[in-house]
Amino acid sequence: MSVLTINKLTSSVGAEVVGVDPDQLATDDGLGAAVLDALEDNGVLVFRGLHLNPEAQVAFSERLGQVDRSADGHHPVSGIYPITLDRKKNSAAEYLKATFDWHIDGCTPLSDECPQKATVLSAVQVATQGGETEFANSYAAYDALSPAEQKHYETLRVVHSLEASQRRVYPNPTDEQLARWKSRTIHEHPLVWTHRSGRKSLVLGASADYIQGMDLDEGRALLDELLAHATAPDRVYSHNWSVGDTVIWDNQGVLHRAAPYDPDSPREMLRTTVLGNEPIQ
Repeated sequence: MSVLTINKLTSSVGAEVVGVDPDQLATDDGLGAAVLDALEDNGVLVFRGLHLNPEAQVAFSERLGQVDRSADGHHPVSGIYPITLDRKKNSAAEYLKATFDWHIDGCTPLSDECPQKATVLSAVQVATQGGETEFANSYAAYDALSPAEQKHYETLRVVHSLEASQRRVYPNPTDEQLARWKSRTIHEHPLVWTHRSGRKSLVLGASADYIQGMDLDEGRALLDELLAHATAPDRVYSHNWSVGDTVIWDNQGVLHRAAPYDPDSPREMLRTTVLGNEPIQ
């Protein structure tokens, strides 16, 4: 198996991978396993100045697992999804404004799909101001709880919905917006995800609406408190993008969000999603 040279970026989450070139990422059969191992240990991997082209990005992502190709039509390369507020490049750009809030991808799927395993993001253009991507270690957030808190939170279940995340961006939606949000199935997940590996993480973020069986306000206050706990500065890595950077993160145990930036900014990221096969349980 290939060996990666990595430098820790914070004590909680994030590591920079050095000495790897684009050709190696796309062609080295052993590199995928090494990256997955490093991702398990660090949550986020940063490849600075890689300048990975879209075809190579998809080829590399396929070494990590099955690539999501369901969003074909947004980009000429199948498997690539542009992250931009420019509607000419992504007709669903309005929905991407919800990425300014902490979240885990895949908590509100169209049916019963599992959350994505990992996400690969490469910078094509960056914002002059803002636009950083922040990552928070949800495993570490669980581990830092007291044994009594862990035991209690493992009994709680949380309802997630597209409406909950979109209302943060559009607090006064139109009837059309509301109908579109409500057409998406809501999902109930445990607050604590017990992974196949035996590790446990908190399932939080913008889509978390309320806690089943709890007073609405009390439950939402607890979710806010736990999110603040999970995203405390010592559990966060903030990536300041440069053109050509590629970042990979473990979507099953890492919360993420984009820092706000000018809607007219040329900022454009190319995303590849590696599908997951582990339900939240």
